[in-house]
Amino acid sequence: MTATSVGMRCPECSNQKTKVKGIGSVAEPMLTYVLIGINVAIALGALLSGASATGGGGLGGSSLDGSVSRFTVNDGDYWRIVTAGFLHAGFLHLLFNMFGLYILGGLLEPAVGRLRFGVIYFVSLLAGSFGALLLEPTRSTLGASGAVFGLMAAAVVVMRHRGINPMESGLGLWIGLNLLITFTIPFISIGGHIGGLLGGAVAAALMVELPDRVRMPRVAPALLAGAIGVVSVVGSIVVSSSVA
Repeated sequence: MTATSVGMRCPECSNQKTKVKGIGSVAEPMLTYVLIGINVAIALGALLSGASATGGGGLGGSSLDGSVSRFTVNDGDYWRIVTAGFLHAGFLHLLFNMFGLYILGGLLEPAVGRLRFGVIYFVSLLAGSFGALLLEPTRSTLGASGAVFGLMAAAVVVMRHRGINPMESGLGLWIGLNLLITFTIPFISIGGHIGGLLGGAVAAALMVELPDRVRMPRVAPALLAGAIGVVSVVGSIVVSSSVA
């Protein structure tokens, strides 16, 4: 037996490196940086157009307003289902969401690749808008929180798929704390957060776990995941059409 840094090993094994499980690789999460840049650029544009940086009207409460509500979607502003995910109600709202995007994007994008990461992000965003419209009939909603919650759920799916316990990584605690904040602090979009969480989880499961169980063309899982986003858009329009 030969003494090594991980204990006594046989001569043949002592020259082998111990395999360490991890979720990501060394690839740069470029799409994550692009998304952060878009959010920050829009926030700066909103400030320059007269929005407040501390809340109230919010960074979206200006000529760049693109928040989503049943009334605006019912009026035909379908684009708000997307733009709401890139606007924020004040600097702290932007800061918390961009911090979450930076951490989760750096973890998840290298692990699943840019295409699948982008699909997860936008499916989560659209599902978040649908959830907000479904549970909040009169209020406007904005922010990247739905997409960030979707990334959290997707990271859990990927970790479990790779044999990593999310609770040991601290991610489970992070999700729990965010859900606690969601249900206890007023004026936070419960529907947006839960919708994004579910959208991200389903999208990740379709693209990460389904190919191991069902033989299909390589692009099929991403198309199925993208269909969740399409369903979310249709659901948002249908729900908004019920406005009196």
